[in-house]
Amino acid sequence: MPKLMKRRSLVESFNDAIEGLFHAFRTERNMRIHLIIALLTLSVAVFFQMSRIEIILLFITITLVVVAEMVNTAIETIVDMIKEDYHPMAKIIKNVAAGGVLITAINAMVIGYILFYDKIDKLSLSLIKQIKTMPVHITAASLIMVVISVIIIKNINKSGTFLRGGMPSGHSALAFSLFTCITLISVNALISTLGLLMALIVLHSRYETGIHTLYEVVVGAILGVILTVIAFQIATL
Repeated sequence: MPKLMKRRSLVESFNDAIEGLFHAFRTERNMRIHLIIALLTLSVAVFFQMSRIEIILLFITITLVVVAEMVNTAIETIVDMIKEDYHPMAKIIKNVAAGGVLITAINAMVIGYILFYDKIDKLSLSLIKQIKTMPVHITAASLIMVVISVIIIKNINKSGTFLRGGMPSGHSALAFSLFTCITLISVNALISTLGLLMALIVLHSRYETGIHTLYEVVVGAILGVILTVIAFQIATL
């Protein structure tokens, strides 16, 4: 007679579920990214004093993304446990599961954009109007500032060249500098969003190809934004 398994208590089951969440957070980079974005999104929602319905929609959206990522992690673990060697069907299973996560993430981005658009648009307009719109030569000057700063920092760190590798990412710095210029000149949330998407594509390409680490592309993006804003503010003095 097989030995009957001991019935687990409610507390033990709850602890196991929490351990599963912690495991996904510790082992999966995407889970950490999802939770950090969720934290930032909820903080912005509190700042804008969003309505009860809007907060509920955010909770549901965040939950869908987290659950999809955890299911994806579970499926990948099962596949790795069953099939240690490479198999094309195993790859398809993992890709389909990852595709489900991608769909929920895109859905979350769309919902977040719809919910925050009016609020961010009003806030951005009030902030951007404080920075006087400058002629094209100010934009050129800000880009040159970014280029020179990247070259100096890379020479100090003695890493990579301006066009490839090293700290910080020159492509990310220029992409986010252009995004900031577009934002400050256009004074339009939709145009600014399109500029941000293009800048993020550049950042993602430099990271995914292994040319830069995540830290290097993020530092480059921050450097590009800060120097461009400083250039526009100096021009208003």
